[in-house]
Amino acid sequence: MTFSEIKKALKAKKYQPVYFLHGTESYFIDAISNYIEKNVLSEGEKAFNQTVLYGKETEFKQVIDAARRYPMMASHQVVILKEAQEMKTLKELMRYIDNPLDTTILVICHKHKKFDSRTKFGKAIGKSKAFVFESKKLYDNQLPDWIVGYLKDKKFGIEPPATAMMAEYLGTDLAKVVNELDKLTINLPPKTTITAQHIQENIGISKDYNIFELQKALGQRQVTKSNRIVQYFVDNPKKGPLVMMIGVLYNYYSKIYMLHFLKKASEQDILKQLKLRSSYFLKDYRLTARYYNRLQTEQVLSLLKEYDLKSKGVNFNNVHQFEGELKKELVWKILNV
Repeated sequence: MTFSEIKKALKAKKYQPVYFLHGTESYFIDAISNYIEKNVLSEGEKAFNQTVLYGKETEFKQVIDAARRYPMMASHQVVILKEAQEMKTLKELMRYIDNPLDTTILVICHKHKKFDSRTKFGKAIGKSKAFVFESKKLYDNQLPDWIVGYLKDKKFGIEPPATAMMAEYLGTDLAKVVNELDKLTINLPPKTTITAQHIQENIGISKDYNIFELQKALGQRQVTKSNRIVQYFVDNPKKGPLVMMIGVLYNYYSKIYMLHFLKKASEQDILKQLKLRSSYFLKDYRLTARYYNRLQTEQVLSLLKEYDLKSKGVNFNNVHQFEGELKKELVWKILNV
């Protein structure tokens, strides 16, 4: 089951006796366990029927004792084990997991890493009655759709350029993304379609001076605009760090390079190969491909590799002292390939 399907089942009160939540993305694990903690029992029922334990300070017997209690004047007993990766006797919980009570909901939160399913305990969990969910990090190309879906659930829309801004600047740390999206939804009327202007006013990402706009300006060889944006990054180092700037531009020009080999492909095939959400974004890539032929695109990619090494101190000292100059120099060279 996907995260959305799990949430849907929980809202329909279709519970599992044991949830084993593990993986590298903490957001999904927290969201599931928090929902169960806040919604399965009423406030009056929680005092006698809900137990929250932490792996570092808990032995398996405490978890089993709590899970084997029967509910008092409630339909379920809820036991949540947080930070289970810190629990030294975690595997001993199989004594309970093999034969859980139907009236108990045991939630085991194993965060920050995927649990090794090849271990004896991992294999036993997989064959047990436990519901196992691996919480995976999103890929960069999955984030825009995820943002759209998250806002849709809250009855908000978002324009494609605004989605791109959020995805480029916030990255795939979903806890951070959700925090910023919630800021928007709190400050805007319901059913609003979020724009770049809304993001600038409520989050502080400039709609004119951001990496997405620099990418677009370079792609269309807009010299004045490109230099104005890079100067903003020089004056505000935290707004456009060199490492982030290189990473975003390398991803962009890599897709331009691929596009040169996909001229005879259908639009749907191109979208699939470039991992783009819609034709809205494809038009910018096609425009950039007119300004940079295949050879020029190769030169840009070579430049980005060279400056990536410089940004990491390879054959270049005092990166932080001269980072601003490197940004301006890189932009000038890209514009002049």
